[in-house]
Amino acid sequence: MRERWDTGRTEAFSDGVFAIAITLLVLDIRIPPTEFHHLWSALFHEWPAYLGFATSFITIGGIWLAHHGIFRRLRYANRAVMRLNLLLLMAVSFLPYPTRLVAEAIRSESAERAAVVFYGMVLLAITALFGALWGAVAADRGLLQPEVSDEEVRAILVATSPNLAFYAGVTAIALAAPRVAAFGYLAIAVVGVLRARGDEGQPEPAT
Repeated sequence: MRERWDTGRTEAFSDGVFAIAITLLVLDIRIPPTEFHHLWSALFHEWPAYLGFATSFITIGGIWLAHHGIFRRLRYANRAVMRLNLLLLMAVSFLPYPTRLVAEAIRSESAERAAVVFYGMVLLAITALFGALWGAVAADRGLLQPEVSDEEVRAILVATSPNLAFYAGVTAIALAAPRVAAFGYLAIAVVGVLRARGDEGQPEPAT
């Protein structure tokens, strides 16, 4: 029992990190006062910031849904779960930085490729950490609620794998077509949220 933690405070702390990270995204959407004389044009000109905001907001929202799904199934957390959860939160809280980088660099032919690839690598890391988190839970079945079945554990493990391939594939596309990849990340985020489920049926993670 000395290596097990109650999940209540961990989930509350995680929710706080998700909330702060998702709120910070909007701070990067701004129009300088010098552009106010052509405000409609300036508003349209900021489309990369809107794209980055929407992609990262939906991505973090999907991760939060999946994270809630994991912790709803837990009775306790062990050291591996706690450490992987901290790494996941660190990666999520870092996401506003590459989001701003993409918004600022996507109009530059010399910088957009590196910015979009870097953004994809961060998303790939987040997805890998989420998969590792559930893997750590599955490796110690004593952490789970008694009603969680083996089929449910396997279904969630399988469901995390395609997302790694999707992010890796879209990141590879970014090497040749950065703007296509930027919209690809948005599509993955939207599909992830749509796949999220509640307590009925077999939930699937939304990363």
